[in-house]
Amino acid sequence: MQCWINGNYVAAEDLRISPFDHGFLYGLGFFETFRTYNGKVLFWDAHMERLQSALSQYHIYMPYTRQDLLAVIEQLDVAAGGKDGYFRVNVSAGEHGIGLQPMEYRQPNVIVFRKELPDISRGQEKTAQWLETKRNTPEGAFRVKSHHYGNNVLGRFEMPSLAVQEGFFLTECGYVAEGVTSNIFWVKNDILYTPSLATGILPGIMRAWVIEHAQTLGIEVQEGLFTKIDIEQGCECFITNSVQELVPICRLEDRWFLGNKGPIYLRLQEAFIKEVEQE
Repeated sequence: MQCWINGNYVAAEDLRISPFDHGFLYGLGFFETFRTYNGKVLFWDAHMERLQSALSQYHIYMPYTRQDLLAVIEQLDVAAGGKDGYFRVNVSAGEHGIGLQPMEYRQPNVIVFRKELPDISRGQEKTAQWLETKRNTPEGAFRVKSHHYGNNVLGRFEMPSLAVQEGFFLTECGYVAEGVTSNIFWVKNDILYTPSLATGILPGIMRAWVIEHAQTLGIEVQEGLFTKIDIEQGCECFITNSVQELVPICRLEDRWFLGNKGPIYLRLQEAFIKEVEQE
């Protein structure tokens, strides 16, 4: 696997960063994951704006432009024979020794990872389960995609497989939050529901797309504080992320849903495929 670090293309096994990088010492690092479509990144600006927002909050300077990184992504796909890939753009604070940096991080380590896309067909259903692990609260006003991933790891430990399942977090107050690697949606009485950002969930790129396009299609969307019962009374459920897109949930423990036959899921899936083809 070829990667890129701080301006250089390297094999994955040759990647090196210092143990004094504050991404390692203090978990001060942020990332974005996405895939390419015919060599192009969908919602590139939205991913970079979310990343830059996190970097700015923690005083980390980004030495590369969006166009610089986009050129790297395109080159990595070319090096892989022109095939689309799964990407992670990772920015860790950089080497500063033991002790908190007082002002800013001017020399971060910037890495672009590429791996093969998982072999998942659109419309392939998953099951879901409630997690015993509670969703932790974000460090700031909103959750960021950071190296602070222990809560997700604990949730993942409860599940035999992420390939065919997803785990649903509840907050400490018992409200539906998000999946281990996804945002959650469900349908009841032709209304599309999703947890509010006030629950401390990640403001997902695909989540935002679904909310916007559902309203465009005339589908009412409600964001709020919801309990387990609210989902379990629904007829459809699906999850979203930028690699797997929209994934229908056919069963949540002993509650069955319409899965990939859900009419609202199908309308949104069709709209998303059309947008991909247009881009």
